[in-house]
Amino acid sequence: METVLEGLAPDGGLFMPESYPQLNLGRLRLLGYPQIATCIIHAFADDISISDARALATRTYTAQVFGTKQITPVQKLDEGIYLLHLSNGPTLAFKDVALQLLGSLMQYVLEKQGRTLNILGATSGDTGSAAEYAVRGKSGMNIVMLSPYGRMSAFQRRQMLTLNEPNIHNLSVNGTFDDCQAVVKAVFADAEFKEQHKLGAVNSINWARIAAQVVYYVYAYLQVTTDNTQHVTFAVPSGNFGDAFAAYVAKRMGLPISIIVATNENDVLHEFFQTGTYRVRKGSDVKITSSPSMDIASASNFERLLYDCFAQDPVSRDRAPATIQDLWDELGRTGKFGVPYLLDELAVTFRSGMATDLDVLRTIGTIHRKYGIIIDPHTAVAMKVGLDFRECGDIKGPLVIAETALAAKFGDTIREALGFEAPVPIGYESLGELPEYSTRIDPDPEAVKRLIVELCV
Repeated sequence: METVLEGLAPDGGLFMPESYPQLNLGRLRLLGYPQIATCIIHAFADDISISDARALATRTYTAQVFGTKQITPVQKLDEGIYLLHLSNGPTLAFKDVALQLLGSLMQYVLEKQGRTLNILGATSGDTGSAAEYAVRGKSGMNIVMLSPYGRMSAFQRRQMLTLNEPNIHNLSVNGTFDDCQAVVKAVFADAEFKEQHKLGAVNSINWARIAAQVVYYVYAYLQVTTDNTQHVTFAVPSGNFGDAFAAYVAKRMGLPISIIVATNENDVLHEFFQTGTYRVRKGSDVKITSSPSMDIASASNFERLLYDCFAQDPVSRDRAPATIQDLWDELGRTGKFGVPYLLDELAVTFRSGMATDLDVLRTIGTIHRKYGIIIDPHTAVAMKVGLDFRECGDIKGPLVIAETALAAKFGDTIREALGFEAPVPIGYESLGELPEYSTRIDPDPEAVKRLIVELCV
């Protein structure tokens, strides 16, 4: 339960499981989404009783909240090509699927322990609003969310900043998402401040969120296969690497899948999977693209993958934590490190590709003409890269494209691609008329600490 609240480990690192529980796909094939979620939650959190896990999952994953009892339905587009719909939650983005559960889990733990929590996070797009909608009105929790000023779509910004709740505090940062993320990490690195002010995280670094995302990969696999030995490939839009890493965790739990890591022009991850060199970008080098949730200079969850590679090897297992520390020390000194000797091992599971903004516009247009649906720019990145691999004959079995968000959140790009904007969903027609609430700040950890003290009483 502590992992749910902590986010980062006490030493500033990321939590990882000692081992991966194995899926019983035959049993799971008979279950619905809340029941599969129950099994996976309990497998990773055995200090939460199965009855409590069931109650949390059943209360979270409802047709009332997600618009369908399937929660994350899969749509067949063509023979062997599927779209995994993840935008049915209250903020119309994939992050709702995990964060709605995480908000309930956090409240459950806080009530059990008689504690309070101040959540600190950074967002480049959808995480902020999804996290805030997950905890608004919940007792014992405040949330402080940093976002890069002027670097989100208008819909994303309004959806988050128009929330006027006493436990929600938005900080608009003069800088990039990576500046926001660096501030959050710096604040969490102050162990004394973190403890004194009861800080927790909801970003994709939170292990409970990763575990919750595993559920929809398992559920999607079961929807597109008829037996438990078929191989499926997931194409995943990738920025901070949390969503793709969740797919990797599902594979480590026994799901027979491969993963395509699809990036936009901020191709830190694609470059790594091609060369074995992980090279972060300076904030000024991060391009502003039509898929802002992927406009990052470094991928926070990436070190989890590398750690797992070293931890699986009997020769390097004992030194895995020290090896990761050495690599990240090198990253801090030089801005990069190389592990090309891992590429053959990673190639068993991963492929990667990159899509430009022009690719995105063309893909949105092609998919609309061919299938009559409108996809958002992030999903278009994965669609373009995934279909390229399929056309080259590199994919055997079903290809599933993981959706990021509803297209209406990116009106300017959709209008440029199609000549008209995607329909605004019911309930959001007046979003642009609401007042916005935020505090403009520089990317200064000490300033954020002062605001936490002031706001989170």
